[in-house]
Amino acid sequence: MVAAEIMQKYKKLQFEREVLLDPCRTWCPSSSCQAVCKLQEKGPQNPQLVQCTSCDIEFCSSCKANWHPGQVCQENLPITFLPGESSSAQKTVEDDVPIKRCPKCKVYIERDEGCAQMMCKNCKHAFCWYCLESLDDDFLLIHYDKGPCRNKLGLWTQTRRRHHGRCTGRTTNKKKIISTCIVVGIFAGFGLLLLVASPFLLLATPFVLCCKCKCSKGDDDPLPT
Repeated sequence: MVAAEIMQKYKKLQFEREVLLDPCRTWCPSSSCQAVCKLQEKGPQNPQLVQCTSCDIEFCSSCKANWHPGQVCQENLPITFLPGESSSAQKTVEDDVPIKRCPKCKVYIERDEGCAQMMCKNCKHAFCWYCLESLDDDFLLIHYDKGPCRNKLGLWTQTRRRHHGRCTGRTTNKKKIISTCIVVGIFAGFGLLLLVASPFLLLATPFVLCCKCKCSKGDDDPLPT
């Protein structure tokens, strides 16, 4: 039997996924509301004005920002709504709210503990929790070495980075050892070859010298008249 708490979480996640995949429904962008709002069935893929029936805020169905008639959605800006307001504000590095939206798919993400490197379970997008900048191509997390998010990784991620550095150092040391062994092996093989070939060289040297002397004497003899 499945525990009641687990079943409740399963139903909640299932409902959230249904809303996410439904083109005629969307979530209210207010973190204090999170009600489900209905869109017009005619052209739900186009940006349209949506008014939440729970908190009465008006927002754009596409970018979830304050309704902007005649203007293009600014998808690249991290958008949030403060409780009781109908305008948007850009997140700052000092903002420490526990719930934010994924910069890529706009799904709500809650952070209760752990590091500042977040990965959306819905679209697998990696980003910084504080400034929402993409970390998809930042495997070494250099983003946290400078700028406003410097030293804001969190203990777990710093430990992981140190471990990665140690692993990288060990890999570099192994490569150096292998290169040194190859060089030593080449010289040792060359020396062994000389050692094996030296008796043959000693035996062949007198014959080579004799042949050379005979050839020289033959060249010095006068031609018969």
